[in-house]
Amino acid sequence: MVKGGKDPLPIYELRPPEWLPKAHISGDVGYIGIYPPRPNEVEEVLTERNLQEGLKLPGEVEAEHYSRNQDIRKRLMHEDALSELENFMNQIFARKAESMPSIPSSSFRLPSRATLNDAKRQAWFADLANPDIPLSKLGKNVPHGAKGHDLLDLLHTNNVAIPRAVWFLRVFGANESAGLRNKPSYNPTQYSIEWANVMTSYMKKQLGEIALPSAPRLLASIKQTFKGVLSDSETRQKWLARFTYCLSLLRTFYAEGLVDNRTFLAWLVQQMGICNLAQAGFVVRLGDEYLDGMLVSRALTRPFVEACLAKLVEIEGSAAKEFLPTTANILRTLISRSFLALPESCISPRIYTQYGAVLEEILMENFAVDGSEAATQQNAQVLRQTVADTLSDVQRRNEAMLFQHLPPRVLGSLSSALSDVKLLNSISGNTDMSAVALFDDSSEISPSFSRKLDFLLTWSVTPLQYGDHRPYAAACLLQLWRNKAEERAIRRDAPAPDAQIQDLLFDWLDGSDVAGEPGNLPAVALLYGQLVKHELFSFELYMQRLIARGETGLSFSQVEAHLSGHGTGEALIWHLTQEDGSRHRQFLRWIPLHNSEASVISQRKVILYGFRVRETPEDANEREIRKEFRALLPELFGGEPRTGDPLTTTFWKSCTHMLAAPRYEQLKTTKQWLLPTYRKFLASQGEPTFETDGVVLRIFTLSTVMMARIRSYGAILDMSLCTLEYANSGPLLTAVIETIRQHIEVWACMNRMREVASALWTVHQTWRSRGSQNRVLLKLLAEVDNDRYLEPAAREQMLSDISAFSHALFPTNENPDTVPPVLPEILLLATDPNPEAPSLLANSLWYKYMTSPDWAWKVWDNSVASLRQIPAMIEDVAGRRACALRYAAFLLHVDQHLPRGFDEQIRAWFLGSGRNEVAALTPDAWAVLTVVLLFLVCYGALTTTTVLESLVYPVWQAGAGVAAEEQAQGLEPLLTSVNTLFEHLLLRDECGTGLPPVDVFEAQGLQTRRRDVFREPHFCSLVANFPALVLIEQNRYLPEALRAASMAMRRTICRVSVFRQGIYRDLDAVRLAFEKLLESQSVPDELHEPLVSALRLMLNDPGQDGPVNASEWSSASSLLSPWKLAATSIEIRLTIKQLGEGMSRDSTRLAACASLDKLATAVFFHCKSPEEADFVAEMITDVDRTVAEKFVNAGLRRIVDIFRESEGANKIESMTRLVSSAGEILRLLANIVAPFRRDASLPQIDGTAQDHLFSVLCAKIAEMTEVMAGLVQQGWSEDISAGSQAVIFLARLLQFYLGFPGVWSQQAKDLAEELCANLTRLSLIHGLGEGLNLLAFPLIMDTLCYTLDEIPADTKATAPFDPFKYYPEFNLSDLPSEMPPEYKARLRTMLPYVALNPAVQDLVYTTRDASGSVVSTVPVQNRPWEWTEYLGDVPGTDPRGSDGHGHESSNSGRPSVRNTASLSLDLFETRLTGDRIVRAADADADDLMAEENLRALQDDLYAEGAFRRDWRETRLPLDDGRASSGARSHEGHDDGPPPLPAFGGSLGGGGTGDARANSRRTSPASSARSGGSGHFGSVSSRRQSPAHPHSRLSVSTTSDVIDVDALEGATSGSGSTNKRKTMNSIAEEEDEIQIVDGPGPASRAAKRNRGKTASKTVTTTRSRKK
Repeated sequence: MVKGGKDPLPIYELRPPEWLPKAHISGDVGYIGIYPPRPNEVEEVLTERNLQEGLKLPGEVEAEHYSRNQDIRKRLMHEDALSELENFMNQIFARKAESMPSIPSSSFRLPSRATLNDAKRQAWFADLANPDIPLSKLGKNVPHGAKGHDLLDLLHTNNVAIPRAVWFLRVFGANESAGLRNKPSYNPTQYSIEWANVMTSYMKKQLGEIALPSAPRLLASIKQTFKGVLSDSETRQKWLARFTYCLSLLRTFYAEGLVDNRTFLAWLVQQMGICNLAQAGFVVRLGDEYLDGMLVSRALTRPFVEACLAKLVEIEGSAAKEFLPTTANILRTLISRSFLALPESCISPRIYTQYGAVLEEILMENFAVDGSEAATQQNAQVLRQTVADTLSDVQRRNEAMLFQHLPPRVLGSLSSALSDVKLLNSISGNTDMSAVALFDDSSEISPSFSRKLDFLLTWSVTPLQYGDHRPYAAACLLQLWRNKAEERAIRRDAPAPDAQIQDLLFDWLDGSDVAGEPGNLPAVALLYGQLVKHELFSFELYMQRLIARGETGLSFSQVEAHLSGHGTGEALIWHLTQEDGSRHRQFLRWIPLHNSEASVISQRKVILYGFRVRETPEDANEREIRKEFRALLPELFGGEPRTGDPLTTTFWKSCTHMLAAPRYEQLKTTKQWLLPTYRKFLASQGEPTFETDGVVLRIFTLSTVMMARIRSYGAILDMSLCTLEYANSGPLLTAVIETIRQHIEVWACMNRMREVASALWTVHQTWRSRGSQNRVLLKLLAEVDNDRYLEPAAREQMLSDISAFSHALFPTNENPDTVPPVLPEILLLATDPNPEAPSLLANSLWYKYMTSPDWAWKVWDNSVASLRQIPAMIEDVAGRRACALRYAAFLLHVDQHLPRGFDEQIRAWFLGSGRNEVAALTPDAWAVLTVVLLFLVCYGALTTTTVLESLVYPVWQAGAGVAAEEQAQGLEPLLTSVNTLFEHLLLRDECGTGLPPVDVFEAQGLQTRRRDVFREPHFCSLVANFPALVLIEQNRYLPEALRAASMAMRRTICRVSVFRQGIYRDLDAVRLAFEKLLESQSVPDELHEPLVSALRLMLNDPGQDGPVNASEWSSASSLLSPWKLAATSIEIRLTIKQLGEGMSRDSTRLAACASLDKLATAVFFHCKSPEEADFVAEMITDVDRTVAEKFVNAGLRRIVDIFRESEGANKIESMTRLVSSAGEILRLLANIVAPFRRDASLPQIDGTAQDHLFSVLCAKIAEMTEVMAGLVQQGWSEDISAGSQAVIFLARLLQFYLGFPGVWSQQAKDLAEELCANLTRLSLIHGLGEGLNLLAFPLIMDTLCYTLDEIPADTKATAPFDPFKYYPEFNLSDLPSEMPPEYKARLRTMLPYVALNPAVQDLVYTTRDASGSVVSTVPVQNRPWEWTEYLGDVPGTDPRGSDGHGHESSNSGRPSVRNTASLSLDLFETRLTGDRIVRAADADADDLMAEENLRALQDDLYAEGAFRRDWRETRLPLDDGRASSGARSHEGHDDGPPPLPAFGGSLGGGGTGDARANSRRTSPASSARSGGSGHFGSVSSRRQSPAHPHSRLSVSTTSDVIDVDALEGATSGSGSTNKRKTMNSIAEEEDEIQIVDGPGPASRAAKRNRGKTASKTVTTTRSRKK
């Protein structure tokens, strides 16, 4: 005791703070940063120098700039230095690891179940609902009892908070499934599935309470009342509260996996499809919340999108639309999100067919952006384009699977030939041959040119085509091409194509079957005669080539014997032509020569007849032909004209030698003898007289008729143009003009229309110079010119002349004359015998009424009225005809006074008031009128087309519509008369029958007008009225004789060559005429067969094989040539329609079905080429569904047969053959079905055929799967490509099959699962490696999607809805790594997995192999029911252990970890390392001094960049606020342990004073720092001032902050006094510095200024030697 009774002060001992660890675990080396005084240390020795000058430590080195870098570098350069350092550090880490304690075994115990009575259970749930009662108190056990819906109701009734309810239900479920965990088949997620079923059934039960009122029944007498759960406010609030609580539980369950996401999402998809509109408002919000979970799987997204679309369509079509705008908008949003996130969900033909338009409308709307910001508009445009591109891709893929918009094939030989046939047959008199693009523009001889030339030559001579113009057209087209090719060759200095053309023409002549037919020899001779004429074919080179190759059989053998044995003439010619020999002998014999040299003619003679023959058959024929011409035309050779009966139209039959002679003699006689003689004759004529013009007319007419018979049209044109120069009279000019008009197609094909136009213009100029105009000449000149050939000035003159001529005949007058309706002078003409009376009457009437526009019409009306009186006035037929001819002559003169002719006036009369008058004519009157009409037609005053269109056709239509005997009796005379008139106009050629024409001259005029009927546009009218003749034949009300006459007339005209030429020129007109009638409801079904038979007769030449029976495909297929295919297609199309109609009638159903089955089977059996398939498909288009079903079933059965026949040892070759055969059938079927896809009503497939096809298809896909799997293992080969093509075909066939509605049999359902698995394997094969195929992979994947969508759900199944049933199932990790990412991503959407729970995502179990490497095994499976929440220890104990952080400190001061959670740390291979992590969030980034001190004390694992560390170690920021706060908080405690600088507030979650008093732990500034691995770090490297107290840098309390200003500003002295003085001086010098209470960040300016001040005062001292 000291004086005063007070205890002496205790001796001060420097003690480290409680949290500071020892520097070493076992060694007594003190504490880090604590250096207590020790005896005998230099600072403890009191010396005079130390007292006077202070303690000065000697320098460690000689100078301040000394560096050990060189020594260290030398040491490091030693070869073992780095390895020794590495070994040293390894030993440190190894010892450190050995000293760490191990993780204890798991001590987690699940709360057990307890059976409580009702009161205790209710009390327990009340405690559970009370948030003030911790769960750790309730976690010893949980009550057992209520389950399922009752348990959920109990939680809702007690209003248990969602987190506490989830904990309870998790523990409850864990106890429920505890007994199953030890079983081998235990599935940790099984209880999640069960609980998902509980939750979904609970929600379904609540949704089921929302009902809609049923529609009232009209006849129900019971009054209906409806009260829904949502209609009353009280029940609505209760329902909403319970449903909301259920949704809150579901949200947590879904996030943590307590309910199986897949099961729940499948239920949600199902509910979207089956809910009513009232429930839809809640279901769509569920879908909106959980849509992200669906979007990873197509199995969920596709049915969800389909259900949303169906629900949206239902809303739009319901009366409740205005009350559900929000629901509709959410549905649109769901559809849009689903499409954009997973476009594959809309790869479904069913969705596209039903909702394609709705989907497009949803996706493309609402892209309008308000505002004018360019960036916003651009982004919206880009987004719209992205959506449009994606939608277009989806539509394209769906349409491909529906076989819509099939790509057109490249035209093959048959297709190209058909288009060429149509082009060539369209050539008419108005065609410009230079514009006919048959050949390519290339000047080189290509295979395409050779093929087209062969086709052109065949077309010009085949009897299957019609028209004498064809050889001329072929020669002209080839000549035009040759001329262009020669011009290009000259420009390019290339060889001319003449030699190649010569070779091609010779090859066709040498090898063509058509050219070798004996019946085609005249046509071939005509063709090659034109080729020789245009120098396209050299006859000399032709003979030389035959001789050079040693052609045998060219010479006629035993010519002398023939001459002596058979005489001359026809017998000799017949014998020579029938003798066997080379085909070229006949060509040499028949091909004419134009202006050939004598050497060529001599060489030809030698080849054919030898050297010794003096007289050849040609010489004998020429003599006979000349005799015939001299007998026919004696005037031409100076003889007397023939007298007697007028020549008939068959006068040419007397010229037998001319007609039978080869073309060589025919052309030689006409060109080299007859024409020169005719020119001389014309030149020898003097002044023109009526007699001389008559002679010239007779010679010209007879000559042109004869030359037309032998098809010498070149000579006809030459003679016509020659005659034009001498045509001085109207009849001769008219005859020449009619000849030119009659054969105008030939002149166009000769490309001589310019020459004709020039000649006509010259004649017109000649006549005009004489002051005369000819209307017929001007009309023909305008038609021939057609704005092409005449010069513009000449054309203007021609139009002016036409106008002047018209004005002269019909002068304009403001007051035109009025013609009285009755002209008695016309009736008086019948009794006027004066021959000039008709002419005088016509002149007088014109002179009186020329200004009246209708005077000609009234003249014709009065003339017909007069003709009606003739039978009563004249009894004998001859007298009547003579009188009729008198009126005809009168009307002909009237025609000459009309500027546009009489034709238009007569047409208007027949179509107007004359219709009734014609109907009232008697047969005698009709006989008189017929004479007049025929006469006017012969002389051109009336056209045949006018008579037919205004008179004949209307009567036919009336006859076809006769529906009563009385009507038939009244129409019979008229119908008989018009048929007779039709025969005279178009069918009869004889003269001298008492009716016009009376001679060959009038017959020529009739022939000219007849040809106009078969030209456009008049031929279409004839064809359109042709079915009326068939209806007349079948009309039972008409007399049998009349019906038979109509049939004979129809069959006769079908044999006319020009008629058939018109048919093949425009086959579409023929087809439309009959189709229109067959589709008409007014035509009975029994008339369809006669109509189709009549069509067959029109399309098929009766002189060949007779009509083709379209139901016999074997006969029709023989006509699949370019010449007959177009006509055959029309016939078959109408025949199929006829059979389809027959199936709709009970009386003909069986026969029609049998015929149709036979035809359909034959079609698919015979059609093997692509072109045949395309054309047959075109024939079968536009048929009804019944007929299409027949063809589809027949085609599918044929495919099944091909599949079964394709077995072979080489699978690839057999599949290639299968694809070649069945592929064309598939394309044919696709084209047949295409029209029915528009209304989504495809034909029904026979169930048996459907099962057989699906069975063989599945088997073939399985076979190809194994074949492809083996091929890709062997490396690349061509077989892989061929196999991929076969797989593509099988996929396309499967797509076609899936497009048909039908019931899936159980066999098909059994095969479906294997089919989907094989398709998945095929997609994997074609998605990588050797089998990678950019076409096959997406196509197979789309096919898989289509298949999965079409497999029907089992409606009788008791299992819940499972959209994943047939989807492929394998781990995503099993996908090959080398597969393209986009392919892998698409396969991921096909797997039946929803998004993984975040807790186990990318988490796998691992093991270590023998080398210690980590090997991944299986993914970690979520165990949400086993991984329960950790509630801590029992209340009353420290749950964190002795250190307050959940770590338990060992006896050695090292922290340890407690393994008390439900998820054991052993699963993560957890171990203690002694390291703790300094987190950036645990320290103030601006207080770098505090972080420096923390790092100086312990090891850490904090990753720190080089720049940050440099900044931290080289700068000491000033923080006055923190320093002041720290100073105030420690006033009066300077004697206590100095505090360590730390951050404001508690760091690391602990560090209170009471906790520090119990034990020594690591610094509270770090929550994870090792106490045993501390190092001096930056503390030892920082140099301290000796005047500054040690303790201020080394210790601090947790509530203090670092006094940075005191550290940086002090240079001498100690204690708080010096510190305050320094702070005051700094405050006075720096106005920017402000002292604030408490810690706070300083401004940047203050820090910069303080840094500058501090840098002036801080001194560097040597660090203390340790």
